[in-house]
Amino acid sequence: MAKKKLSFGVLGVIIIGAGAALYSTMQESGPAFIDPADTNLVMQGKAIYANNCASCHGESLEGQPDWRQRLPSGRLPAPPHDKSGHTWHHPDAMLVDMVKNGLVPGKTAPPRYESDMPAYGEVLTDEEIVAVITYIKGSWPPKVLQAQKEATLQYQRQK
Repeated sequence: MAKKKLSFGVLGVIIIGAGAALYSTMQESGPAFIDPADTNLVMQGKAIYANNCASCHGESLEGQPDWRQRLPSGRLPAPPHDKSGHTWHHPDAMLVDMVKNGLVPGKTAPPRYESDMPAYGEVLTDEEIVAVITYIKGSWPPKVLQAQKEATLQYQRQK
C-alpha cells in the first residue's frame, strides 16, 4: 500500500512538473513589469550601472551631448535614461533584450540600424540587468513611470 502511494506521489510530481514546464514555455520571456519600489534592488542596480553603463549614458543618466544628432560615423550618441530620454517609451522585456543582446536591427532597432551599444549578456546576469533597469526606472517621476508601465502591460497583452 505504501509503495502504491509513493508511485502516485511521484507520478503527481511528474505531471505537475510537466504542466509547469509547458506553462512557462507558453509565457512571454522577460519581465511583465519591473517595479522600482525595491530600494535594495535599486541600490544594486546603481552600482552595476556605474560600472557598466555610466561611461556612455552618464553618471546621472543624462546621456551623451547632442544625443539626437548623428556622429560622423552615422551612429547616434548614447541617449539619456532619465525622463528626458526615450528609455521609458519601451516595455521592460524590450529594455532587458536591448541590454542583454545590444540593439538588434529589425528586432529592438530599425532595420539596418547600427549602434555602439554593446551586448551585456555575457557580462551581466539577467538579475543584474533587471537591477540596472530598476535603478533607471527609480529615477523617473510617477507620471513617466506610469506611462512606461502602461506600455509594458500593453506589450505583454499583445504577445
